[in-house]
Amino acid sequence: MKLFYHPGFAAPLGEHIMPIRKFGLVAGALDSVGGIQILPPAPVTEADILRVHDPEYVRAIQTGHPKNLAESQKFPWTPELYPSVLLTNGGVLAAARTAMTEKVSGALASGFHHAGPDRGEGFCTFNGLVVAAEALRAEGTIQTVAVLDLDLHYGNGTARLAASRPWLRALSIYGNDYWENTPFRDVSVRHHRDGPNHFSVPIPPSGENDGAHLLALLDEHLPWILEPNPPDLLLLQAGADPLAKDPYSPLSLTAADLRNRDEAVFRLAKVSGIPVAWVLAGGYSPEISDIVEVHKNTALAALGTFGDPVSGG
Repeated sequence: MKLFYHPGFAAPLGEHIMPIRKFGLVAGALDSVGGIQILPPAPVTEADILRVHDPEYVRAIQTGHPKNLAESQKFPWTPELYPSVLLTNGGVLAAARTAMTEKVSGALASGFHHAGPDRGEGFCTFNGLVVAAEALRAEGTIQTVAVLDLDLHYGNGTARLAASRPWLRALSIYGNDYWENTPFRDVSVRHHRDGPNHFSVPIPPSGENDGAHLLALLDEHLPWILEPNPPDLLLLQAGADPLAKDPYSPLSLTAADLRNRDEAVFRLAKVSGIPVAWVLAGGYSPEISDIVEVHKNTALAALGTFGDPVSGG
């Protein structure tokens, strides 16, 4: 199974709540796992970004001006930010392209699901999920895409972008709402206006059996991404932040629960014959080893489900 990582994923942000060094730690944890090959991706191009994001916003990320737009994703702007996000988006695109021929692949970076067309939000600069989808459509490789967002936080940027792209279906199953660059721990506080091709499913905390509840929600709602016809490609945003140890999470989910979650998705993709590319997302637990464990488990779940991704063995 080919996975994509580059040390340049980590822009120098200084001390920040977003543990950006986790990308390298996950790559290190997977480097010696049999059946996995970690490769450096090429960066996406400016043209790739401009299919999704407004030119004024892209210039702000390139130059740092205006500052409020350049830092709208809550990162301090540095000249290294733009090259790093070209690489992280390149990882998503490389994984998506590889999945089309090898059935499964992954990028050891986030999909950056809060980024909308005209600004960043929630540590997300450019929406790599939609950038990759648009690039593959421009190549003529695919026609339709589904995004399954299993981050703790609602994928508001992807939903905004999906609304104007009828060929894209976005399903977000989340435990924290997200509005106006602010997370809401109580999912009953805000309600989204879902559209014909973007749908949201909140997970109210129960205090117990959240793992079983999550699997039940997947069983209930995953068929939606297959309608009316299975997509040409499934992009999975596999968040580590639903973990009970995460300071943002109101859910009682263990690392084993999240591995079960990922296995359910990979089984659906394999049985349905849908190529799947997955990305890392979220994760703010005080012990970074807890985050790395969840992300490593996503890779192991994919490997265990697909085996040899070329032959399907």
